[in-house]
Formats: sequence, structure tokens, C-alpha cells
Amino acid sequence: MTTETETRTFQAETRELLDLMIHSLYSHKEIFLRELISNASDAIDRLRFAALTESDLRDSSHRPRIRLETFPDAKTLIIDDNGIGMSRDEIIENIGTIARSGTREFAKAMAAAKAENESGDADAPELIGQFGVGFYSVFMVADEVVVVTRKAGTEEGTRWTSSGDGEYTIETCEKAEPGTRITLHLKKPPESADDEEQPDEIVDFTQEWNLREVVKRYSDFVEYPIEMDVERTQKKGDDDDAEEETVIETVTLNSMKPLWVRSKSDITAEEYKEFYHHVSHDWAEPLETIHFKAEGTHEYTALLYLPKTRPMDLLDPSHDKSRLSLYVKRVFVMADCEELVPSWLRFVRGLVDSDDLPLNVSRETLQHNRQVGRIRTRVVKKVLGAMKTMVTDRRSDYIDYWKAFGMVLKEGIVTDHEHRDELAGLSLFGSTHGAELTTLGEYVERMP
Repeated sequence: MTTETETRTFQAETRELLDLMIHSLYSHKEIFLRELISNASDAIDRLRFAALTESDLRDSSHRPRIRLETFPDAKTLIIDDNGIGMSRDEIIENIGTIARSGTREFAKAMAAAKAENESGDADAPELIGQFGVGFYSVFMVADEVVVVTRKAGTEEGTRWTSSGDGEYTIETCEKAEPGTRITLHLKKPPESADDEEQPDEIVDFTQEWNLREVVKRYSDFVEYPIEMDVERTQKKGDDDDAEEETVIETVTLNSMKPLWVRSKSDITAEEYKEFYHHVSHDWAEPLETIHFKAEGTHEYTALLYLPKTRPMDLLDPSHDKSRLSLYVKRVFVMADCEELVPSWLRFVRGLVDSDDLPLNVSRETLQHNRQVGRIRTRVVKKVLGAMKTMVTDRRSDYIDYWKAFGMVLKEGIVTDHEHRDELAGLSLFGSTHGAELTTLGEYVERMP
């Protein structure tokens, strides 16, 4: 096995992005942990899906888990998963290159947001989720990041190292098990206790209570256990005078109950919002949440979100399919399931969990499955229903929504004969009647 180390340079725009992120564009630095846990969860999902069709990846003893390890003296935090892992080429593609479709635009947006912050705007937009670069939020809290990963089904591991200074190194290494292990060498707190210029930097992410709080807030619903070893003091015997000893106990930090299986009345607005962050990697709040369960001959649950802001890759031809995930009996089966919604609803985020489809369902099977057709019809109906409600009850929200996604919804008028009339009725246009956009129906009502 070769161990040659290769040093690569980030593209110019990428170095600018890292510089902006490292110098505290974002105020909530703890979200780095949410991003890494979400990535780990996705990796385990992908392994389970791949194992459905690749027999050599099946392992009855495999117990999915995400593990946090802390070394307070060394100020080091490790996030380890036993998901699908990455090959050398994949880690260069996925981590070595930031925001391949729109890096320059992202840099401009980041710089503008930084200028807003410096001008006193505390609500500067959170942009990272629009470009799929959440991994790089680690450089807000770490001086150096080391990723050791091994693709399931291969024997060779890869180590990726960067300090966020414009370069990264990559080399072949040994790794006993498939998966990804990310080591963060955390930034040291300010030397002066009076230094309050950047108070977020003094949060110690090697302490149990800090990690518990962050996981509970952002990742409690992740369906795989997020584990951590903690020290506990206990007596060696039942006698009150017995000596105490320190033991290591493995604790699970999250409840692992998928949000969508719970009753709507038991879910708070904050929990819905955090789950949206999890499935979309968008840092803004969703405009609308649609959660429903179909019962009867065919049972399924859908949890859908209408975003508030338009992602920069909305018109990218390589991202013109559904962004909904498909689950079967709480088991992840497929990401970006294009059979669940038409392409003119590709901005909708969320998932559908069916109780009736086979676990080894393929895209070809989905295309000819009548049950999937019924789910698609109901999902589209629910989304259009939410849009109609916004038109009448939350007009200002709908105007912003139309400005963000109207150009995509107009595609449906041309390509979707079934929903053409409904979409035309929900379309907004400018008129000489006033500054506010109007629907065709409202325009006709005002005609003399």
C-alpha cells in the first residue's frame, strides 16, 4: 500500500470562503456539530441502501452508530461513524472542492453578508446550507481538521488534512473498519479572561454538558444512536463508607425517535424547524410545514417543507429532480426520489415514509408502482393546497414565495397538463391596478 502524501491547493474563491467562515461570519458556531452529525447520518443511510442491492456490503452484525470522542487536555473532538465512507476520489470531489456549482456566487453572497454584519445587521443571512458546504463550518471552531475515511467494500483508507489556510493534504492510510472519522483540533480560548470580542470561541466542545445540549437541540431526532463515553463516580460496594471509583459509561445522547412518526400535537415548532435544517441543510427557517398521514388501504406519512429562500442551485440542470427522500417502514431507501413529486416542485424538501413498499424497491419498480402514483398525487395536492391558503390568508408570505420560486412553478404550466389550471390560478402578475402582484382571477374580477 502506498502512503505518498499529496498536497493540493484550494481554488481562489474557496480560500476566500474559508477566510470568511474562519473569521466568524456566523454567530452560532455550535451548528458545526449538527452538520457533521447530519453528514454521518446520511452516510449510514447510504450504506443501508447500498446493502439492499450489493450483497458484499451486507453484515448482520453491523450496528449503525455515530460516536463522539473527547480529549479535553488536547482540546480535541472526534466524530466517528460506521457509514459508507469515501474513496480517495470521492473525498477530493466532496471535500476538496467547495460548492462546485456556484462557488463564485457563494463568495459574493458571503462577502455581502459579512458586510451587513459589520454594518450592524444582526440578522445577516445564513448562506452555507444553500451550497452544501456545511462541512466547512468546522473551521469556525477548529485550527486543524483531519478526516480518515474508508469506502465500504474496499480495503484502502484515505486521510485528508487541512487547517483551512488554502491547502489540504491527502494520503493513503490504514483504517480497520469502513466509515469516516473526523478529528477536530479545537481553537484555544482567548488567553485573557476579559477578552469578550468573540465569546462563542470560548465554548468548550470537549465537555459533556455542552455536547449534550447541542445534540439535544439540533439532532435529537436522528434515528441512529449518537454515543459518547463519559466518566461516572460510583461506590465500590453498598456500604455508605465504601470507596469511590471512576468508571466509563457509554451513553446515548439522542432519543432516536424519527420526528415524522410522532403525532403532530406532540411536536413543537422548534422541533419541526430543526428537522428542516437536518433534511435540507438550509440555515433559514422554512416558510411552511406540511405533515400528514394517510391511512386505509395504503398507509404512509409525509413531512414536507416549503423553503423561504431560493437556493442558488435551483436552476442548475444537474439538480432539476425531486429532493424528497423515500423511507419504507422507517428505513431509508432512496434520496432525491423523483417519482414522488414533479420537477416543478423540486424545491420542496422532506420525506415520505411508506408502510407498503418493499425494502428493496428500485427506481424502475417505483416508476410502475400504482401506490407511488397515489402518493405523488396526494403530495402535490397538499402542496398546492398550502399555496392556496397562503394566497388568501398570508398574501405577503406568498408574494415572497412566488418571487423565489415562481419561475419554477411556471414550468408546471407548460409541462404538467393535470395541474396546469391550478398553477395558472396561483400565478402572480404585475398590473396597472397597483404595485402589488395579482392573480388572474383577481384581475378578471376587477375588469369593468
